[in-house]
Amino acid sequence: METQAKQKSTKNIAGRKKAAPNAPKSVTTRKLSILQVQDLEMDKVIPDPDQPRKTFDEESLRSLSESIAQHGVLQPITVRKSDKGFIIVMGERRYRASKLAKQQTIPAIIREYSGNDVLEVQIIENLQRKDVEPTEEAEAIAYLTERYSATEIANRLGRTENFIRQRIKLSGLIEGFKEFIRSGEMSLTLGVAVALFEPGEQQMMLDGLDGEFHANKLKRMVDNQTFVLTNAPFDLADEKLLPEAGACTRCPFNAANQGNLFGEGKMVCTRTACFESKKTKTLLDLIERAKKENQMLVPKISQYWKDEERNQLVISQMEKRGLTFHLMDNMEIMEEPVLPTLESIQEMYRHREYDETEIQTELDEAIEEYRLERERYDTATDQGFNKGILLHTDTYKIVEILVKVTETTEDKEGKCAQLLEKRKMAECTPEEQIIKINTREDRKKEIENAKLFEEVVQMIRKTDYINMEKPLSSDEMVAITISLYENNVGYYDKKEDFPGFFRNKDNPSIEEIMTHFRKNFREQIFNKLIRLLLTRQVHFGESSHTNDLTNMTFYNAMLQYYKEDIDAIENGYSEIRAKREKRIKERVVELQNR
Repeated sequence: METQAKQKSTKNIAGRKKAAPNAPKSVTTRKLSILQVQDLEMDKVIPDPDQPRKTFDEESLRSLSESIAQHGVLQPITVRKSDKGFIIVMGERRYRASKLAKQQTIPAIIREYSGNDVLEVQIIENLQRKDVEPTEEAEAIAYLTERYSATEIANRLGRTENFIRQRIKLSGLIEGFKEFIRSGEMSLTLGVAVALFEPGEQQMMLDGLDGEFHANKLKRMVDNQTFVLTNAPFDLADEKLLPEAGACTRCPFNAANQGNLFGEGKMVCTRTACFESKKTKTLLDLIERAKKENQMLVPKISQYWKDEERNQLVISQMEKRGLTFHLMDNMEIMEEPVLPTLESIQEMYRHREYDETEIQTELDEAIEEYRLERERYDTATDQGFNKGILLHTDTYKIVEILVKVTETTEDKEGKCAQLLEKRKMAECTPEEQIIKINTREDRKKEIENAKLFEEVVQMIRKTDYINMEKPLSSDEMVAITISLYENNVGYYDKKEDFPGFFRNKDNPSIEEIMTHFRKNFREQIFNKLIRLLLTRQVHFGESSHTNDLTNMTFYNAMLQYYKEDIDAIENGYSEIRAKREKRIKERVVELQNR
């Protein structure tokens, strides 16, 4: 039997020599180039418990074991001696496949290693494979950073430096998110975005998922806590704005300083508190500037949006520092007109087909309109306008403007007779307070519905919805039909051409168009176009899925594809609303009992 085993082994590996008479029974020795290759008995070889690779594809192992059973192990494994036998340094996959193939021996090269050299060799060998599990790869690369720079690691592995930096960042994911990566539920791009946050913040995100992975829900969490710095209202290189934080251009929480994790040079801040503090300091500096230069600071706030938290914050800061606040509704504002160009006109009409003559006509008309606006702007100070600053309350970005207050100051009698909605709560009777509370709640619901609807639409726009190859559903067809009718047919056309709602008329020119369309019809392109239009025809702002026919039909159509994601968004708003309504009921009861 021993002779037969040796003969079989000789066939399996070219160049094998007969074992020396005094060789140990567990070892058969041969020369391969300048390396000493020995056939070790399988029970004398053991895997390294500290091996960084933890996952092996079962199907791949079975395929390799079949090859080994037929042809033997063509490439020796590498081992090192230990008190228990021989520990695998490289080649555990070949070892596992050999066991499946029921091999008695395995060819090996025995080498000596010192210190952490073994682990480093294993890591580099594993990283050069094509099927490395991403989180294991990330952890392995992170280990190498203790000895080498990202650039050196990239050179050793033949990878880009950006790839290495992304894997280094990915290694910072907490275990719960790594499981989502391993299962394939979570993309590596989203994983890197989450890994930008400290472990404590990651754990809060993970807890917010309630044990089930929802990509869009997690994306919203990340978006709410990250800021694209190019949209910041302050100078990113300013070290004095918030001295304890320093300049954003040098901050370690700027993703651009951790490698191009989000693309070449893209700067993303992941430190919410710092960013918000800099925004607040920017607002306070702006208020002081307006006072010093005697300019009117005009927050972009209308009566409808006055009670929003961000707007109330701006108003309180202005009043606290002695600046008068005016609503946009009571002001006339002029921004400096911009001279139109051919490029700006082409961009404006990029979705429509125009020939050169029509584009030039549009440009001539735009330039004439600009001249009129320029003349009005240049003479505005003679009409009572003053220099001012328009403040966007969401971003704190500003625009230099000319402004004139159009409201009149009310006398005491007029103030007492003002509308209930303008009177302070303390000035109202209990009955009036109940009316004000309920009115405000109705208004908040309208605002919430608008926000909810916009959030659903933005979520769907980020998905692959418009590229679906499925035929359009009946709901989608209803939605696009209603949408096109509502948004593209004027009042008189509806009355004259569609008195019965889409009653067709004979029209030869339309028939010619339809004939051409049928001849060149491609369902896939049509579906993509319709779905693109569906996501663009909806309305935001005051309109939502509860009060607008276009939005209602769109919302209903999307439920069949994204019900789980939409339910998650709805539930978030429902919880907030339920808590608030409970407080309102308690307040109303208290007022009724006075």
